[in-house]
Amino acid sequence: MRVLLIKTSSLGDVIHTLPALTDAARAIPGIQFDWVVEEGFAEIPAWHPAVAQVIPVAIRRWRKNLWQTLKNGDWRRFKARLREADYDLVIDAQGLLKSAWLTRYVKAPIAGLDRESAREPISCRFYDRLYPVAKSQHALERTRQLFAQALGYQLPASIGDYGLDRAAMADASQAPYLLFLHGTTWASKHWPEADWRALAERMAGQGWAVRLPWGNETEKARAERIVAGIDGAAVLPKLNLAGVAKVIAGASACVAVDTGLGHLAAALDVPSISLYGPTLPGRVGAYGRGQVHLCASGPHAGSGDRHKPCFEGLGAERVGNELNALLLAQQEAV
Repeated sequence: MRVLLIKTSSLGDVIHTLPALTDAARAIPGIQFDWVVEEGFAEIPAWHPAVAQVIPVAIRRWRKNLWQTLKNGDWRRFKARLREADYDLVIDAQGLLKSAWLTRYVKAPIAGLDRESAREPISCRFYDRLYPVAKSQHALERTRQLFAQALGYQLPASIGDYGLDRAAMADASQAPYLLFLHGTTWASKHWPEADWRALAERMAGQGWAVRLPWGNETEKARAERIVAGIDGAAVLPKLNLAGVAKVIAGASACVAVDTGLGHLAAALDVPSISLYGPTLPGRVGAYGRGQVHLCASGPHAGSGDRHKPCFEGLGAERVGNELNALLLAQQEAV
């Protein structure tokens, strides 16, 4: 059986789709998926053994210059790529108009969420088969339920399995280290820099190596300020997504704000502390074993506000204590 999966973005959403592929591969031997995904995340689907082909799409880039996209043939080549294979089913796991629109170019039954379940109900107009999935649960579990209904198997009761091989992706030659995933998009999701530095000082003082990745010059400058003068703490070189995944896979533990890389840490089964200020972890938090969610208690906590910082009650001392407890639990489990 060959299925075309459409789940284009974001980084966290793409990662949250992986366990559904694992479920399907275990329930239907030989099933293969081709995955339409934003070009910036195209490395991720290829990590899963049930994915045969990755078909990059560039909706974010194309819509900035529609005329150039049509003129240079990018859109025409993408449509031709969709028509190369014969599919038994198309699953739109995004539930948005932009993802549903892409299904128009494939000759196969199209499955997706029904009007009460999709993020944008208008997307249902493009589907041949509609399935209900309650919104009041984690996004990862919603995707697992959609796949189980669309492909006709019983959903496993076990925790979702991302299907990634952490040991194969990690660099085993590295000495133990902690990874601080400090970069995120919303201004209000940034944990205070002073707290990052205090945590780095504490963990380095306990003998831990501390490493900080970065994705742009602003993040690089912040990382350099956090580690300045702290023995054992260092800023990593510029890395692509595969490089960051390798560093995450090799970490003894991560501390992360609400960011896609935090979801990647969970997917790689790396023990992590995730920090939530304006957002709450219930429906989109880091999912997996060894994942600790710490939420702020201030007046704007869980507000979803992109601009108001709200990490009251979530200082470096509390995070450090939780991190030490997590590390101790991992040592005892070995």
